[in-house]
Amino acid sequence: MGSCITDGVPLEPLIFTRGGPGHRGVDLPTAGVPEAAPADLLPGVPLRADPPLLPQVSEPEVVRHFTRLSRLNHSVDGGFYPLGSCTMKHNPRLGEEAAALPGFAGMHPYQEVADAQGILRLMFELERALAAVTGFSRASLQPAAGAQGELAGVLMIRAYHHDHGGSTRDTVVVPDSAHGTNLASAAMAGYRVVEVPSSSEGLVDVAALRGVLSERTAALMLTNPNTLGLFEREIMAVAEAVHSAGGLCYYDGANLNAIVGRARPGDMGMDVAHLNLHKTFGTPHGGGGPGAGPVLAAERLEPYLPAPLVTRREEGSFDLDYDRPHSIGRVKGFYGNVGVLVRAYAYILRMGGDGLAQASGDAVLAANYLRARLHDRYPVPYDGYCMHEFVASATAQAARGATARDIGKRILDFGMHAPTVYFPLIVPEALMIEPTETESLDT
Repeated sequence: MGSCITDGVPLEPLIFTRGGPGHRGVDLPTAGVPEAAPADLLPGVPLRADPPLLPQVSEPEVVRHFTRLSRLNHSVDGGFYPLGSCTMKHNPRLGEEAAALPGFAGMHPYQEVADAQGILRLMFELERALAAVTGFSRASLQPAAGAQGELAGVLMIRAYHHDHGGSTRDTVVVPDSAHGTNLASAAMAGYRVVEVPSSSEGLVDVAALRGVLSERTAALMLTNPNTLGLFEREIMAVAEAVHSAGGLCYYDGANLNAIVGRARPGDMGMDVAHLNLHKTFGTPHGGGGPGAGPVLAAERLEPYLPAPLVTRREEGSFDLDYDRPHSIGRVKGFYGNVGVLVRAYAYILRMGGDGLAQASGDAVLAANYLRARLHDRYPVPYDGYCMHEFVASATAQAARGATARDIGKRILDFGMHAPTVYFPLIVPEALMIEPTETESLDT
């Protein structure tokens, strides 16, 4: 019910200034049953002496007010959105058309399996496609967001150690450039978090990593490319060190858009991962709405995936497999946000393997182009060729009174969204910039 103000002038007045006495959105008929006093219906509940002072507005006035407010929000449909680590790329409308097909849009989660063969086949094939792209054995499509998929993966790690004599493993290692959700997921699963420093090149310091690994290490959580936009060149040595200590490797799929179709986390020695379908596979960023964060597992962690999984019977029909005694259980009602899965499936089919590889290559090219264009004014502390994003520093500007926060806010005045600021924390006055593959040179 607030208003946005620029230069002292409200762009949209408060809704209380709209309408007037007697304006109504609806005119309800009489109930047709005897009325009862609220005090009789709610005995012992304190009630207001006077009705609340709510705005009196008609339906058109309400719609126009909130529509005008919504237009003040920046969106990827409205302009450039270089929000680092978020991959705010264009969402193809083909996915919207596919998700709106009556056979998908009109389904009910309580329908019999025999009546849901089409969507079960789609989910089965999507799981296989995601596993092929990432190098993992199987996946659960159930998690409703990347953070939930990440938590599911850590819970799978905990269950695995519990079943294999590792109940005393109470520590998760994260790089100092890690996404904040890594620390949060580990803590929510009951783990203590240990930070490992980056090397002078901005990569995991393998010697320092070996120094913090012990018989108490449950897992290492990392992103590759990391949040500096740099590929972890010693990823195989990192995975070997963790496995030698008896730990598991968790892959945060937030930056998969940089390597999809070209490198697979499963081939890097990762044991479990989550994906953000809205980042890599063209589905909308929900803004708090529907999302999808599938969790994928190597063979030894496959039994712990959230249940049920879609399976294919011998005669070719599809079913839901609930008989998974080692599963961590459900993490989402029903089978996940299926409409989002339909969009991702359409994207993968339309792109194909070659198209996915081109998308990641174009994303890397766009980031390096922009890094080179900005380099003289915004140096990159961990310099060199980047992957899909880069992290510049505004320390020179801050010394003259314009902080990264100020720069981000000023960029909004030019019809562009601000980059991610002050993250990762190892870069002072950080500006994390990710242009994505869907932007042109004109942008």
